[in-house]
Amino acid sequence: MIKAILDHRSVRAYKPDDIPTDILQEVLRAGTRASTTGNMQVYSIVVTKEPELKKQLWEVHFKQDMVLQAPVVLTFCADFNRFTKWCEWRKASPGYRNFLSFFTAAIDALLAAQNVALAAEDHGLGICYLGTTTYMAGRIIEILDLPELVVPVTTLVMGYPAEDPPLTDRLPLEGVVHEEIYKDYSREDIDRIYAEKEALEDTRKLLEINDKETLAQIFTDNRYTKKDNVFFSKEFLKVIEQQGFRKDEG
Repeated sequence: MIKAILDHRSVRAYKPDDIPTDILQEVLRAGTRASTTGNMQVYSIVVTKEPELKKQLWEVHFKQDMVLQAPVVLTFCADFNRFTKWCEWRKASPGYRNFLSFFTAAIDALLAAQNVALAAEDHGLGICYLGTTTYMAGRIIEILDLPELVVPVTTLVMGYPAEDPPLTDRLPLEGVVHEEIYKDYSREDIDRIYAEKEALEDTRKLLEINDKETLAQIFTDNRYTKKDNVFFSKEFLKVIEQQGFRKDEG
């Protein structure tokens, strides 16, 4: 499993081969073995294989072709619907229509997603996370017929790779690990931590293609702009509330 973790790559091109049912079931079972708050398992995994549904998901995931290519699309949802119904039908009074409960369920869903990703890669499958899930949560809710108290938080495409992409660069441990307490970063720390990333040949090419002076500008001006972040933040918060998670309710 350590090898699977250290060899992780995001795969964006897939063979048309189906995933055998026994392997898919084992990968999904691995997801259910993830840590979960209070053993409530307040998440759900929607497994989509049907071509027409995948086409609809492709549309909302910014038409990324891997959604169509991969034989399986997995949508991981924060889900207090099931647990709330269980409580109500067992003479208990649930109080989970609030933001903390949504956040708890979102954590559970992401932990399950990462277990699924690791198990899939251990079986020789490729995966890629789709960050577009939270951008387009409202449409995904419609497509997958998600009821109240269910919110999509991430998506994995999964299948047999049709490419062997190189490992993506990562920051050194000192960039993300703090011993005992948080040590804030000095200018010198930032320069050292990002030096290798900024010196990559891929970075040089990106700067040239995008006509930018620094890699940071590519993130702020091109990839994740303030305008987009503010817009999608408002949209996602609206979806969370529409699905029944409200900050002032129990």
